[in-house]
Amino acid sequence: MNHPGDPYDPVLTARELVADRFPAARAAFLAGSVLTDRRTPTSDLDIIVLLDGPPAPHRENLKFRGWPVELFVQTEAVWRSFADQETAKRSSPLLAMCSEGMLLVDTDGLGAMLQAEARKRWAAGPPPLSDRERDYQRYLLTDLLDDLRGCTDPAERVHLVAHMLQRASELVLLVGGHWLGGGKWLSRRLAAAAPELHRALTESAGQAINGHTAAFAEAVTEALDRAGGPLWDGYAIR
Repeated sequence: MNHPGDPYDPVLTARELVADRFPAARAAFLAGSVLTDRRTPTSDLDIIVLLDGPPAPHRENLKFRGWPVELFVQTEAVWRSFADQETAKRSSPLLAMCSEGMLLVDTDGLGAMLQAEARKRWAAGPPPLSDRERDYQRYLLTDLLDDLRGCTDPAERVHLVAHMLQRASELVLLVGGHWLGGGKWLSRRLAAAAPELHRALTESAGQAINGHTAAFAEAVTEALDRAGGPLWDGYAIR
């Protein structure tokens, strides 16, 4: 399937862009939904380029042969620094892109080495939650659940439900040792890790926004139970 209005397939286009803009690239990866059956008419080309030096590091959005492109241009040292920073946050788009993406260019073996490292680190999962971190997440979600039960303002309820959906999803992933994600990737990560709870949360969220909160509250409580249950009375930070 070609991108609407463009005769070039994504892999060929990405290779041409890298050759045109970065002839000295040591390695390059193409990643994202464009390589999967989740591809849509608005999918872009996520391209990671490894250079020895300037113009790395920089990030740039552009159009190339009709395709929207997000460029992540890095050195090996910058790549490792970003991977470490993201791992500490338990969400690493960089490791995901390099482990799951397509290696387009590899002039000296750096690309294969980084892809192998990314796959190993991705498979190992994020750092585990400490008891203190887990209890804090339980407390926050319990407090939001109490707010929802007492909420009478429709506008406030919309924001509460949206925030709770994110918090509950993240809690399930964190206690299960799974990587976090943002936006659509949070939904995809939860669907892979806990498909039934993902379905319960997402289907009941729309009902909750319209004032029918019982099913959503039940799904959020199930998320809390996976982490040890609701926590509010007696919670203290010392």
